[in-house]
Amino acid sequence: MRNPLADKVTTIKPSGIRKFFDIVQEIDDAISLGVGEPDFDTPWHIRDEGIYSLEKGRTFYTSNSGLKELREEVCNYLKRSQGVTYDQATQVFITVGGSEAIDLAMRAMVNPGDEVLIPQPSYVSYEPCAILADAKPVIINLKEENEFRLTPQEILEKVTDKTKLLVLPYPNNPTGAIMEKKDLEAIAKVIIEKDLFVITDEIYGELTYNGKHTSIISIPGMQERTILINGFSKAYAMTGWRLGYACGPRDIIRQMIKIHQFAIMCAPTTSQYAGVEALRNGDEDVAMMREEYNRRRRYLLNEFKEMGLQCFEPYGAFYVFPCIKQFGMTSDEFATRLLREEKLAVVPGTAFGDCGEGYIRISYAYSLDDLKKAMERLRRFIADISAK
Repeated sequence: MRNPLADKVTTIKPSGIRKFFDIVQEIDDAISLGVGEPDFDTPWHIRDEGIYSLEKGRTFYTSNSGLKELREEVCNYLKRSQGVTYDQATQVFITVGGSEAIDLAMRAMVNPGDEVLIPQPSYVSYEPCAILADAKPVIINLKEENEFRLTPQEILEKVTDKTKLLVLPYPNNPTGAIMEKKDLEAIAKVIIEKDLFVITDEIYGELTYNGKHTSIISIPGMQERTILINGFSKAYAMTGWRLGYACGPRDIIRQMIKIHQFAIMCAPTTSQYAGVEALRNGDEDVAMMREEYNRRRRYLLNEFKEMGLQCFEPYGAFYVFPCIKQFGMTSDEFATRLLREEKLAVVPGTAFGDCGEGYIRISYAYSLDDLKKAMERLRRFIADISAK
């Protein structure tokens, strides 16, 4: 019998995030700080809108692009937050979460052999999506001394005549790093000079703690060469609703919708009605959750300082990325022993790329009570291994 599997699929490694999440389910009294899922419930007024849509029998397909009302609200949001205008009819469409949009953008934009620049550490989907699109992933190793920000020189060192796309993963998962306006202006010059296109993943854009998030679409010359990807999972605590969106140049969006219509048809109708309510009336909810995440962020950084655990200060998302190199263990060894000995699950930095070695990711999308219990276990573990 011939091999039924595609080579490019079998060579892709499973997500390192899910590995520890699956293990922790089998351990009694374990605390997991491994998954990036808000501990808040979706705000009631958003849930109510979803419930109302069901009560009214709104269980039909929407257009492939999504509800017009939702696309209009996406445009309104980007206008007020970034000062950028999009046409809801031709430059915006609704996806099944941000992850679908990443996959569609890759498949719509690259030809076999095209190179995609992927800064790491970063979200686990970018590299597999590039491979599945028959592109060549080219990794840019971000550095802690640069606060894990992407620099023009790092792009120039990796660009070839085959480079077509740059993934811009900020605010960053797993590091919590951000790119400020001056950083974006600097790399925009290189992007335009080298005639590159950008996929900017801004799913954590509302969760920044050092001023307002700036998108690269607001930098002159960048809107026309950028696919912006965002969604509702993180800012509005709507992970299970599976709702995202993509905005960009008409020609690219048209081809992304073509793939979407054959593979998905449309995002869940109930979720789309809830999304309209989230964008129209959810700003206060976002502000409340952001403030709570910030409180947890400050708590963890203070705890690390008292433990002697090195960690640069992150200003985005809801993750910290402390360095564990001083303990002489790999990230996987550290995380495995921490889970086995203290029943505390974190994610090895290598789950987000090889340059994540020597770090672990801790999510603070958990209650302060859970974080305090977790820090007691981490403190005990560090004291134990330091004494040996």
